[in-house]
Amino acid sequence: MRFAIDILHPAHVHFFRHFIDEMQQRGHDFLVTARDKDCSLDLLRELRIPHSVISSQARGGVALALELLTRTWRFWRRMRRSRPDYLLGIMGPTIALAGTVSSAKTIVFYDTEMARVTNCFVFPLADRVCTPECYQEQVGKNHVTYPGYHELAYLHPRRFRPDRGVLAAAGLDGDQPLYIVRFVSWEASHDVGESGFSLAGKRKLVALLAEKGRVLVSSEAPLPEDLAQYHYPLPASQIHHVLAFADLLVGESATMASEAAVLGTHALLVSKTGRGYTDEQEARYGLVHNFTHQQEHDALARVRKLIGDEDLKNDALRRRARLLEEHIDVTRWMIDYFESDQSR
Repeated sequence: MRFAIDILHPAHVHFFRHFIDEMQQRGHDFLVTARDKDCSLDLLRELRIPHSVISSQARGGVALALELLTRTWRFWRRMRRSRPDYLLGIMGPTIALAGTVSSAKTIVFYDTEMARVTNCFVFPLADRVCTPECYQEQVGKNHVTYPGYHELAYLHPRRFRPDRGVLAAAGLDGDQPLYIVRFVSWEASHDVGESGFSLAGKRKLVALLAEKGRVLVSSEAPLPEDLAQYHYPLPASQIHHVLAFADLLVGESATMASEAAVLGTHALLVSKTGRGYTDEQEARYGLVHNFTHQQEHDALARVRKLIGDEDLKNDALRRRARLLEEHIDVTRWMIDYFESDQSR
């Protein structure tokens, strides 16, 4: 089989990396296109995944629309030469548009309900839309679900084994609790109208955590001068090793909150809108603690309570065990799905 995969975000690299590797070992071929956003290109290079860069992240509604048109044209030109059987992507606006003038089947993977503007045109154009079972919106007759999360495509125990040596090499493997903070830039197309911590809230959060342990702040936007001393110092590719041994994640990224949960780390998420997967990880497993941007005071109070729990890490690991029992290796599901597809 021949696949064309469009990468829009660093998390998409992680999602597809093991699928690409195993399917290539089985004799299947890949064309990978990429968007220059955050550390996406660094990850692709580090993982030695051949790729073509077809756009850089734009900012603002009009610029994002123009970027999409440019990306689609460039993707279509490369796709036309490789003649893939399948077009794959997360969110999928580029592949959905290009797929309308191709015989290839368009398969969109997604888990974000609040991206309604994109979903309203992508989902009807796709041949299949694959989501976790906890996805909360209606998709249509082309909807396929699985009992997992995107993060279990690359952080399932069959795919990832955390290395404490990463922490030791960076001087992070000490007696102090380790807290990770994640701030986002709110520049993605599905972030329109979104918000998280206020600047004052960010400062209060970091100060609160710093009283109890070591704080590392990962931020898409530049940090204020007074917070720069807490900047996460390691390569982006090592964040999952750090997250696995951290005592708590606090931030604005739903993806990173879910990564923490499946690794056995409590996560507190502040976001204007929720996600089906973080809602489930809170209601069913108690691993994610969801708050809106209007609940900043309550969120900080919960942080104070969490870091006061001396059994916090062990509690998260116990909850994670149940989560893993009830969910699958998503990469394994993807391989089986495509190799058993009788409609090719």
